[in-house]
Amino acid sequence: MRISGVTLFRVSSQLRNVVNGQWTTTHYTVKDRSSDPRWKEVDMARESDVFDVVIVGGGPSGLSAAIRLRQLAEKAEKELRVCVVEKASVIGGHTLSGAVIETRALDELIPNWKELGAPVHQQVTSESIAILTKTGRIPVPVFPGVPLANHGNYIVRLGKVVQWLGEQAEAAGVEVWPEIAASEVLYNEDGSVKGIATNDVGIGKDGAPKDGFARGMEFHAKCTIFAEGCRGHLSKQVLDKFDLRSHAMTYGIGLKELWEIDPAKHRPGYVEHTMGWPLNVDQYGGSFLYHIEDAGQPLVSVGFVVALDYANPNLNPYKEFQKYKTHPSISKQLEGGKRIGYGARALNEGGFQSIPKLHFPGGCLVGCSAGFLNVAKLKGTHSAMKSGMVAAEAIFEELQEKGDDVQTIDPANYDKNVRDTYVVKELKATRNIRPSFNTSLGYIGGLIYSGLFYVFGRGIEPWTLGHGKKDNEKLTPVKDAKEIDYPKPDGKLTFDLLTSVSLTGTNHTEDQPAHLTLKNDQVPLDVNLAVFGGPEARFCPAGVYEFVPSEADESKKRLQINAQNCIHCKTCDIKDPHQNINWVTPEGGGGPKYEGM
Repeated sequence: MRISGVTLFRVSSQLRNVVNGQWTTTHYTVKDRSSDPRWKEVDMARESDVFDVVIVGGGPSGLSAAIRLRQLAEKAEKELRVCVVEKASVIGGHTLSGAVIETRALDELIPNWKELGAPVHQQVTSESIAILTKTGRIPVPVFPGVPLANHGNYIVRLGKVVQWLGEQAEAAGVEVWPEIAASEVLYNEDGSVKGIATNDVGIGKDGAPKDGFARGMEFHAKCTIFAEGCRGHLSKQVLDKFDLRSHAMTYGIGLKELWEIDPAKHRPGYVEHTMGWPLNVDQYGGSFLYHIEDAGQPLVSVGFVVALDYANPNLNPYKEFQKYKTHPSISKQLEGGKRIGYGARALNEGGFQSIPKLHFPGGCLVGCSAGFLNVAKLKGTHSAMKSGMVAAEAIFEELQEKGDDVQTIDPANYDKNVRDTYVVKELKATRNIRPSFNTSLGYIGGLIYSGLFYVFGRGIEPWTLGHGKKDNEKLTPVKDAKEIDYPKPDGKLTFDLLTSVSLTGTNHTEDQPAHLTLKNDQVPLDVNLAVFGGPEARFCPAGVYEFVPSEADESKKRLQINAQNCIHCKTCDIKDPHQNINWVTPEGGGGPKYEGM
């Protein structure tokens, strides 16, 4: 199917993954190639290159770490080879955020960012917070101390900021490699991280090598920084291998649209946040709506966040977002405008309780790979950048101390040092806000708790609340769940899902194994569909998962995975009830092509 020139999915190609009416996973991370006769004569040798530091992920944290490393090396007159690998086709192409940012980390990293033309120019001029009812709104006072107060901050198109940071990194001497997907963690004989390998290319959807098959490349380093963002697939591996996490992370999904609106309705610098309708009182989530002028365009960034600890498997985050836009106070701002962008991304909500151990032999975690988003403030860019800078300083110090001949370092001081910065201090102060919304009082209880213990006490209470079970364990069986009625899209204010996906520019090489892998191909039917009503067909914001009639027996259903649609949000990897879905990287350059999202 094609909409506006973007391929959404091709059913015929998906059928190659269907055997006897059942979806079959063919990706080499699940199906061992060593015993497959089709691979017997294939040369599996890989080329390699050696760096001092390899950084996986070209977002705010990874690029800040890279820039800081080069700054330190230049100051010390030391040769230091730093590389950033990024799976998007261009730096910033997979970046999606609201976004209102604090510039404190940017001020530290590049003090003259204004003179250098950073795309950070729209200061917050006015703001509001409200609780929505079905047709009305109850204002919430905004004053210094309220977590969502944004006086002095900037509204940005974060993808453009990241693109600019990439340019600064290259100017500093960093080797920046877009369109390179890191797919494997490499280890030394002693178990320390040796670096990463990029994925193999030229593999057919059936798992067989094509004529153009090429082995991935190895990137070796004394230290590897994992800066993949929320739920990075390599970060997930090192978290497990080194047993870094003592408390589970909890997550949300953020959905966003970019609108060009009627200039008469535009209020540059206006920031609005809401909670309440259309979500139930016991469901954590809310909205953001930011007015930004960019190159003369009157733009509105509007989005909706749904916590992924929801219980009702009938809940559809995308449709909740569309429903939210029909509220009278929201629709009046968008009516007469044109939607020009859409996207979605999972985000960390665990905060202080869920911060893992941050270092291990051969590497460390930074930014959202470490979980540094402050969900109470709905901000993480400044924390991500600062964590990257602190990691860079600890790594450089360790390299200086150990000398040029060291094979691998463990930047242990990074963990201690970052906990002494505002990154972790902010998270500690707000640690109880998110879990306070999980009582039977829902957001009403959360607001009361936040007012008593944060606004007036700044988080000094001696206790720390927990998040409870993992998000994927909180779904109730569909037989016990309430059905949810969603209005049909009107094509003007609200839209069907595939029309929205067409705005993401998403594309993947068609003839490759689906990167949404299943550990057990039977679980989607025997468990997800039978017990939970097939929630993956609803929690995915890109139409990747469908339950369709089986070719073998049309009275039965089978799972169809439209991997071509995937916008790399990672929601399926988080919310799948039995953690049967494992997101792995597709060929480099695949996925969305966001422009300033």
